[in-house]
Amino acid sequence: MPIVPPTHSVERSLRRAGAKVVVGLDEVGRGAWAGPVTVGAAVTGLRRPPEGLTDSKLLTELRRQALAPVLSDWVTAYALGHASALECDELGMTAALRLAAVRALEALPVEPDAVILDGKHDYLGGPWRVRTVIKGDQSCICVAAASVLAKVHRDGLMAELGEAHPEYGFADNAGYPSPVHRAALEEFGPTEHHRLSWSYLDGLPQWRHLKRVRTIPGPGGTGSAEPVGEQLALGF
Repeated sequence: MPIVPPTHSVERSLRRAGAKVVVGLDEVGRGAWAGPVTVGAAVTGLRRPPEGLTDSKLLTELRRQALAPVLSDWVTAYALGHASALECDELGMTAALRLAAVRALEALPVEPDAVILDGKHDYLGGPWRVRTVIKGDQSCICVAAASVLAKVHRDGLMAELGEAHPEYGFADNAGYPSPVHRAALEEFGPTEHHRLSWSYLDGLPQWRHLKRVRTIPGPGGTGSAEPVGEQLALGF
């Protein structure tokens, strides 16, 4: 099926409701075993986008790499925010996503009046006015732009981290599950860039003792140990 290009439809509706600056947000790295979770924020106005813009997952790596510098010059403004692997472990994924999103929004040179957030769950919340859009990275131009910019930047970051750990294949898998990544974990264990609360450690008996938990305060101040972060070994 042909890819339907994104539009400014949602952004126009927010503008009609009084928002002057609308920002699109998208995340990358949520299901990775290693590396940060990254949120891109993009302001595009209502101009016609570069040819071929869509959700980064629908583009080849070569197309993303070619499109990213064009987008960085085309957008009105953009910024990226990260939450580290350790922050993902300590905070859990929802809070880590919010932290990365807040960092991206605060790094923008303009203050948003409204935010279009990809997906159905509002992990950002107040004080921002948030509109969630399922598959917003495919249907909304500003979210699609944020998607590509965040993906290309994080892939480059993971390739840099992989220079010190070539056996994990970060340049190819960006920290996500892959046969090469799993084989390296089995032989060498996790690096300082790995999320130690993720369920992949359950399948690595020799490294399971490294799994991170946090203490959640219970009634009367008592604590209970719970696994931290995403517990599903998500793929691409």
